[in-house]
Amino acid sequence: MPASSSAPGRSFRHIVLDELSRGVVERIDPGSAAFINGSGLAKASPLGMGLFRIEPVGKVGSVRTPSVQLEVRPKERLGLDRLLFLLGYTENQGFRDDAVAAVENRDLWSALAESLAQLTDRALSRGVLQGYLNVEESLRTVKGRIRISDQISRRPGMLVPLEVSYDEFTEDIPENRILRAALERMSQVPGVRADVLSRLRRLKGKLDAVTRLQSGAPLPRWRASRMNLRYHAALRLAEVILRNASAEAGDGQQHSASFVVDMSTVFEDFVGIALREAMGAYPGEMRLRYNAMLNEAVRDSDRIMVQPGAVHLLGGRPVMVYDAKYQAASDVGASLSGDHYRMLAYCTSLRVPTAWLIYPGAGEIKLRRILNTDIDIVEFPLDLSLPPAEILASVADLAQQSWGEVVRQASISRTVTATPS
Repeated sequence: MPASSSAPGRSFRHIVLDELSRGVVERIDPGSAAFINGSGLAKASPLGMGLFRIEPVGKVGSVRTPSVQLEVRPKERLGLDRLLFLLGYTENQGFRDDAVAAVENRDLWSALAESLAQLTDRALSRGVLQGYLNVEESLRTVKGRIRISDQISRRPGMLVPLEVSYDEFTEDIPENRILRAALERMSQVPGVRADVLSRLRRLKGKLDAVTRLQSGAPLPRWRASRMNLRYHAALRLAEVILRNASAEAGDGQQHSASFVVDMSTVFEDFVGIALREAMGAYPGEMRLRYNAMLNEAVRDSDRIMVQPGAVHLLGGRPVMVYDAKYQAASDVGASLSGDHYRMLAYCTSLRVPTAWLIYPGAGEIKLRRILNTDIDIVEFPLDLSLPPAEILASVADLAQQSWGEVVRQASISRTVTATPS
């Protein structure tokens, strides 16, 4: 249900919507409306007299300006820890239920800021991590090794300066650059509690010797190891913040911030990656976003292509097809038939007898036999309210059941082949 509140003594609106709600009419300033529209989180349409109709557009997250905070929450009422788990797992399959002990707060920004402060404080409790960084410089003396090709191409016939490369033991490593960037970004979010803001700035001060990441630059790559183990949880959260959150200064240093994610993409990516990992225990190979041709065509322009979320191959031949669907048709009051038509097309194109349709929610597994065919479509619910370890266990169960179906179909085929005509 839509909700809004104003803090006593100040003109501030806190608006909370469900991603499936039809919107709400609120009195907000034009600048905040423009920022909401620009963020992609929702659509703010002017109605006159300072009123705007605010409608979700299929994304979830939070937008904050000096006068408005808008939150669009997932339909499954996921807490921040579940959302961060799904986001983090798509980037790194080591992201487990203990990777981010997110603080649950009344709003997403407070929870993100407090969580980042706690995890970074823990990461830096034994000092700033140091490591070896490869440095390339022009020096008048030899240090490390001379880059011969660069020396010849840049300074032909010259003995000095020398183009050299060496490893330096320093704090200016990717791990610290990522943490510093996340701390800076969260420090720019308006409305963060004064004590949390002070902690964020204090922690950033410990990393002042670290190179600042340029806005829009790709995040530096780092490798998980025993040496940086104490940084892992903070880094996972920092990467989620840097990939999905933005903060910018306006007139008079008034800041606005947005944290926007597409839950359909997050869910579909999570299911594909988690399922591929689970199917690694069985023979064959799983490919995500598999391209298949639906029709016979001589020219490329006449081809009709389909792209299921995942296909498992055995000996190079498709044996099982999967598709994750976050926004099930039933969410918007329509029938599920559209999803089943698509799954039927996948099975027909790939000559696969069983398709698995995965969607978020609790409930029972349902098998639907398609009339006049030998095709089964299995609806498999994935309860995202469960602890992360149990969500992954459900995906493992999906993998086991679908592999069992492959074995069963193979057994049927062998029996038919061996039966005398």
